[in-house]
Amino acid sequence: MASSTQRPEPPYQQIVAEIRARILTGDLRPGDRVPSIRAIAQRWGVAVATATRAMATLRDDGLVETRVGAGAVVSTLVGHKQPVGPSVPLRPRRAGAFRLALNRKHVLRAAIAIADVEGLDAVSMRRLAAELGVGPMSLYRHVANKDELVMQMTDEVFGEPELPVLGPDGWRAKLELISRRQWQLCRLHLWLPRAISFTRPLLVPNMMAHTEWTLRAIDGLGLPMATRLREALALHALVLTVALSMADEVEAEQETGVTLDRWWLARRTRADELLHSGRFPLLATVPGEVVSDVDGLFEYSLARHLDGFAALVEDPARIRP
Repeated sequence: MASSTQRPEPPYQQIVAEIRARILTGDLRPGDRVPSIRAIAQRWGVAVATATRAMATLRDDGLVETRVGAGAVVSTLVGHKQPVGPSVPLRPRRAGAFRLALNRKHVLRAAIAIADVEGLDAVSMRRLAAELGVGPMSLYRHVANKDELVMQMTDEVFGEPELPVLGPDGWRAKLELISRRQWQLCRLHLWLPRAISFTRPLLVPNMMAHTEWTLRAIDGLGLPMATRLREALALHALVLTVALSMADEVEAEQETGVTLDRWWLARRTRADELLHSGRFPLLATVPGEVVSDVDGLFEYSLARHLDGFAALVEDPARIRP
């Protein structure tokens, strides 16, 4: 009796097949959202790397494209008059577009562009090579692996804002300046907070220049270097913590298609029940817009943090070893 030696399809191919079938049957139409990488990982119970490969395959086959503010959607070029599959891509490839001029700068800017639109999970050597129209192996002349790629992307981004040599007068104005420059970076590059670690810091020049600038801003205040460094890190952590909430909201809207206003509207009945139950009289008086004002939260947090640091500067005896 003959036994079957056929191996099951890899998980990513099974995912691609299911999504492709939904597109070809019209269940998903051009412009409709398709599951994000994170949603694929959760729905099919696979690793993010597997979900990323599935998304890259769908994109390479011309079935999916990415739109700023919408994430991954069914390609507008999808039609039923021609076969669709790995051997018949609908979207012309850009092979060779950067082949002659490819350099480290091109690689980093392309990777940053992918991360800005699709998130950090979407960045892979394979995806980046497809975007640049080159073979994956050609990228290894510029970056050793994805970890180094993300590190260099972060350094590139931190080099975008120009930091003044001296800055405004006074330590407080200087710390406000550096914090707001970093806040704007996080608004432009929502993936940035997830690329940074405080316990295993990225040793890259442009990011280190921000820390050095902050240390210079509070030089001459009579504070120990350990305190100055903790202040620089605490200020940076404040920016990143609020920025993570902002990034989570943008990502949630892209994945679900539900804006924050619509999300709150769907929960209005439940919120009214809780707030008018008499158990939370103070919360019931809070204006709704305060909760969703992330910029306001950042500015408030920055101001109160600097108020506390001012008290420390005035009374160094508060400093604990």
